[in-house]
Amino acid sequence: MDDQRDGLGVTVRAWRDRLQPSAVGLAAAGLRRSPGLRREEVASLAGISVDYLVRLEQGRAANPSAQVLASLARALRLTPDERDHLYRQAGHAPPSRKTISAHMTPGI
Repeated sequence: MDDQRDGLGVTVRAWRDRLQPSAVGLAAAGLRRSPGLRREEVASLAGISVDYLVRLEQGRAANPSAQVLASLARALRLTPDERDHLYRQAGHAPPSRKTISAHMTPGI
């Protein structure tokens, strides 16, 4: 396996583990085997399949698109520096910070 993709999976998992359900507006119902968000919750927030998130975390997904990375960055509430790191680990150039995102949050 490619070390870069393996690193991407480890990093995504670490960010998922640190994010509490209440931070993204979800109820923390039931016991959790690990801290943070479940894969199903992150996949739903990012608009990707759970299977694809599993493959990303396991280093089996080749070349996630910039759109998937942007969705993951939003779902995981990444800082601009963390988002840039995510893009680099996936083999993409980070988007310019001067560009205004066209993404509209559900609150708008």
